[in-house]
Order: sequence, then C-alpha cells, then structure tokens
Amino acid sequence: MKYRFATTFSIVIALTIGFTIWAFAEPAMPKADPDALWTYITKVSPYDKWQFWPDHQGMQPGRAPHGPFHKVYVNNRAFHSSNAPVQFGSIEVKENYGKDKKLKVVTVMYKVKGYNPDDGDWFWVKYSPDGKAAKFGKPKGCVGCHGTRAANDFILVHEFK
Repeated sequence: MKYRFATTFSIVIALTIGFTIWAFAEPAMPKADPDALWTYITKVSPYDKWQFWPDHQGMQPGRAPHGPFHKVYVNNRAFHSSNAPVQFGSIEVKENYGKDKKLKVVTVMYKVKGYNPDDGDWFWVKYSPDGKAAKFGKPKGCVGCHGTRAANDFILVHEFK
C-alpha cells in the first residue's frame, strides 16, 4: 500500500512539474533572419501582448529617425533582465508613428548570441507595417546611434540601474 501511494504521488509530482515547465516555456527563438523574426513577433509570440519597459510606458514622444511618436514593447527575456547586458533572446519592438499617430514603421532589436559581438550581438530590422523588411542586420545608422549607449547594452529608452 505504501509503495503504491509513493509511486502514484511521484508520478503526480513529475507530471505537475513537467506541465508547469511546458506551460511557461517560451517558444523556440528564431534565427537572425527578418522573415523568421517577423513570424515570431506577430504569430508565435505576438509583440503587442508583451509589456513595456517600466520607465517607458505606452505612446511616447519620439525623434528622428523613428518619428514623432512611438511605443516600445519588450519580451519577457528583456523585461526580466535586471541589468545590462540583457539576456540572449531579448527582443525590443518599437512601433513608430507619424504626427497623425498612424503606424509608419516597426523597428526591432533582437539579441542573438554570436551574431555581432562587437556591437552587443544585436540584430536590427526595419519593417513596413505589413512586415516587409527594408533594412536588416547591422545597419550603420542603428549601430551608430544605439552604440552611444553601449554601456546600457545599446538600449536607449530604458535605463538599467
């Protein structure tokens, strides 16, 4: 009787732990590819369900080259990174709006281990609102501007303590 209870209890615990891991696991991360990344942030793990940085909530005033307004969403890996550098697999998605507050461009920073060690391992993409990649990889403009904040892991809108 004790053996049967111990075995049943062990199976229940193992199934509970397995289910918990499965339920909270993030989907597999895409490679540094603009099409795979767009699919990931719009279908696999929709970015508009992610959170904002705690110190950069909702629609904010912006500046060139991103436009007069923006919203910045971050995935769990970025959000739960308590200091720079953020975890590999971190993604920051910036919706860029015009003066009319209509979406003009979606820009993405994606931290991929080994992709670009000299510049924080960030893979950048500039998309049209329908997901067509205009620029991607290591654009000099992105690297140059964000590089001014290399000590903050190239992240401009959130300050790590």
